[in-house]
Amino acid sequence: MTVVYLDLLFLLNLVANYLLLLGSARLAGLALRRWRIAGGAVLGAGYAVLLFLPGLSWLAAWPCKIGIGVLMALAAFGGERRLWRGVVCLFAASAGLAGLVMAAEQLGGTTLTMAQGVFYSPLDLRLLLVLFVLCYFIMSLLFRRTGQRGSREMVRLELLFNGHSVVMTALVDSGHSLTDPVSNRPVVVAEGAYLAPYLPPGVPVDEPTQAVRRCQEAGVRGARLIPYRAVGVACGLMLALPAQKVRMDGRDMGGLLVALSPTPVDDSGSYQALIGGI
Repeated sequence: MTVVYLDLLFLLNLVANYLLLLGSARLAGLALRRWRIAGGAVLGAGYAVLLFLPGLSWLAAWPCKIGIGVLMALAAFGGERRLWRGVVCLFAASAGLAGLVMAAEQLGGTTLTMAQGVFYSPLDLRLLLVLFVLCYFIMSLLFRRTGQRGSREMVRLELLFNGHSVVMTALVDSGHSLTDPVSNRPVVVAEGAYLAPYLPPGVPVDEPTQAVRRCQEAGVRGARLIPYRAVGVACGLMLALPAQKVRMDGRDMGGLLVALSPTPVDDSGSYQALIGGI
């Protein structure tokens, strides 16, 4: 007879679900709303506990498992335009983690899951945690949407930037993959000279380190450095500031990070900003 400690069962599955949802969001290019991801992870961990309560074993049926996976995705990614991608990535990531666990069980001659397929092993807790992190690391290597090519279109971009309303023309290019490392949302790359009038006096956009210091001295909140790569630039830095609100052709995009390019984003002047496909 196997004794199941419900607190350990909940904790293991909470960690696994959180990393699976986080990795799926990165892989699908979705915003990282970590409190919602945590909520989805709690939902999945609670389901794992319910499987071991008297009279609830019917929850282990495949329709129930698929349903709880969809509910977890809805809790974590609901409202995203690419919700279906998040759902597909979550099930693919779950299958990948299951494969890693099965391989570890075969190679190590140990048991890391229960009969219902739930992660549980009080004797190999460290091994399970290593497998969870390894699966997340593998997915993180893929999340940049390697080799993506997409449409390019001009849009009207309205920013509430540093207390000012700014209107500019932006090029939407899904090949532009610069994202905020914190939220995983696209970063608007705007021409620094175009936004310079809306910055405190004396902010040197072409010297990002000094620009951040000057913004902080002037009381501008959220000023930071963001790394980027471009043709001829292996590793560069740009001054970035949060826009309180962004509207793209009238569609509310919420708050996005705006990076200020020290050089024009378009030599012809047809547009003053770049934004990835969202």
